[in-house]
Amino acid sequence: MNTQSINSMSMYDAIVVGSGAGGAAAVYRLVRAGMKVLLVDKGGSLPTDGRTLDVQRVVHDGEFKSREDWEDGQQQRFRPEEYFNIGGKTKWYGAALARFSAAEFRAEPTYQCLGWPIAYDDLEPYYGIAEQVLGVRQFACEADLEKILKNLHAASAGWIDTPLPIALREEIRQHPNEAMHFDGFASPLGLKGDAERTFLAAVHDHTNLVTITDNAVVDLVPDPRQRDRVVGVQLRDGSVHRAKTVLLGAGALHSPRLVQRYLRANDLLQLPLAKVAGTNFKLHLLTAVLAVSTGIKRDQLRKTRLLTNQEMPHSSVQPLGFDGELLATLIPSYAPRLIARLIGQRAYGFFLQTEDGSSVANQVMASANENGLPRLDYDATRLPAALAEHRRLVSGFRRAMFAAGYINFAQRIGLQGTAHACGTLVTGRDANTSAVDDVGRVHGLQGLMVVDGSVLPRSSRVNPALTIYAFGLRAAEQLTQRWQIDVDRAVGSVDAAPRTTAPIA
Repeated sequence: MNTQSINSMSMYDAIVVGSGAGGAAAVYRLVRAGMKVLLVDKGGSLPTDGRTLDVQRVVHDGEFKSREDWEDGQQQRFRPEEYFNIGGKTKWYGAALARFSAAEFRAEPTYQCLGWPIAYDDLEPYYGIAEQVLGVRQFACEADLEKILKNLHAASAGWIDTPLPIALREEIRQHPNEAMHFDGFASPLGLKGDAERTFLAAVHDHTNLVTITDNAVVDLVPDPRQRDRVVGVQLRDGSVHRAKTVLLGAGALHSPRLVQRYLRANDLLQLPLAKVAGTNFKLHLLTAVLAVSTGIKRDQLRKTRLLTNQEMPHSSVQPLGFDGELLATLIPSYAPRLIARLIGQRAYGFFLQTEDGSSVANQVMASANENGLPRLDYDATRLPAALAEHRRLVSGFRRAMFAAGYINFAQRIGLQGTAHACGTLVTGRDANTSAVDDVGRVHGLQGLMVVDGSVLPRSSRVNPALTIYAFGLRAAEQLTQRWQIDVDRAVGSVDAAPRTTAPIA
């Protein structure tokens, strides 16, 4: 991977903006096909000296989080929990990588769920590839969690627990500090299957990949003769880099703002895309539950099982991979810290999430000028079916845990909790209601694709990361086929049909 400074106006086959799940997966496929690729990321590499496991630095000080201010729908200032670094959020979050079900690709109007333009079977091969590259596996249920689940099933019917696919290396158990701090922390030893350690590491030494870090894309560059054609990017340092295709992988809060600014700056607000870009924002309805009993909990990983209930088909429960030290931080500040630590040692955390339907009123908007703040206008009351199910989930799970002998407390995750943000440039067939087609090509603009979570029209009841990886792989695969046709035409030997240039896995 070449990281030296790049001359202004340099030319590539593809530029990928952002190195999270979708961006990294796309880079992996494009580079392996032989395309000349530029990867640009706003952040840089994280330190590997142990600071990313330090609870004080990571949790209390927020040292590695974005400092970008936003405003909500009531114009109140807040900071979303975003991360700008190579690998994006995949470096930090819990590596839970479940697939969406086939049903979660279909529209569900009564729940305000949009449908995908593709089916599960279209994405299934790419799920398999992503799981292989990431090293997804299942871990045995540990003793404390096994006891909790046994008591839960005995006290309340309807709960089903299954193994939770997770991208951790087997040897993580030999490193207790890593094992107890992988969920919400970045692994200095590379024991978590994040986008950087897997997809990007696999193509790190390829000479056809150039990487620019710590330098944000501030604008997309138009073809001056055809303003609806994107031909490159301009970076914060003023440099311009050109490519036949630009792929946005900056995330659901950031990619739509680049599109919105481009449409505004190039007098393209008459395109249907202008009414769609930034809308249908989704982030899951999320609540953390802390369950406490008398015994000290000694499980390391904790995050090994997934709980579902047929009475709440859009919801799931997974243990938090937090040890007692971290769980103590969830206890209200009015409790003495000694008491909080004693409770934390005897607690188990759970993450309750419900798929939120889509509303065009839930949206991300770029600031109108340099001095303004971007806006995230999201209101769960616009999604009454989802909100009602989440309330049933929280109350039902808490009652079941009380019946099983566990005192428990609940805390709703607010708007700042954007770990699962998606849906602001949704994929679909109709350019009037969707932003991109089934392989991420932006409706109404040439030379621009999207490969991050903003394309997801549904977020399902599980974490969306694996599906974002899979979509990025599929979109990049289609682009490599079109690129190969152009290459073959240039040498006068075009095939009758598209062909894959290299094994994808």
